Formats: sequence, structure tokens, C-alpha cells
Amino acid sequence: MPIVTEIETRLRAAFAPTALDVVDESEKHRGHAGHTEAGESHFQVSITAAAFGPMTRIARHRAIHAAIGPDIMGRIHALGIDVRAQ
Repeated sequence: MPIVTEIETRLRAAFAPTALDVVDESEKHRGHAGHTEAGESHFQVSITAAAFGPMTRIARHRAIHAAIGPDIMGRIHALGIDVRAQ
């Protein structure tokens, strides 16, 4: 299963977002640190969910990392995050 699909599945299960967009931006990073020819190294997540309302910015990022899990986080080089509460 592609990493982008794994990330989407885990974030939907953890936060029931009203908006979620996960983009593999690996090709934009060709020649930079962490890029591999196989891709799936750099991702951008935009997510909106009510669960983020009471959280600080750092708590939101930590929650996203935890939901994605160390197994996926260990396989990617970079994760950009845009989080919004409803």
C-alpha cells in the first residue's frame, strides 16, 4: 500500500477530519537530502478536525505524528503539516 494511503487511513481513523489532503511531494525534492528514486520520502498534510480545537500547535503536530505512527514516520524524510480546528 502506498505511504500516502497509509497516512490518510490513519489520520481519518484518529481524527475524523472534515477536510484532509495528503500529497506526496517527493519529486519536488529531487537532489535534496532524503530524496530517493522510489519517491515516498516527502509529504504535505493539510487537515481540519474538531479534535484539534483544544490543542496547542505543538500538541497538534505531536498528535498527528502519533496517529501516523513510528513505523511510517521512520520511513519518510519530511512531513509538512497544516492543521486547522473547526
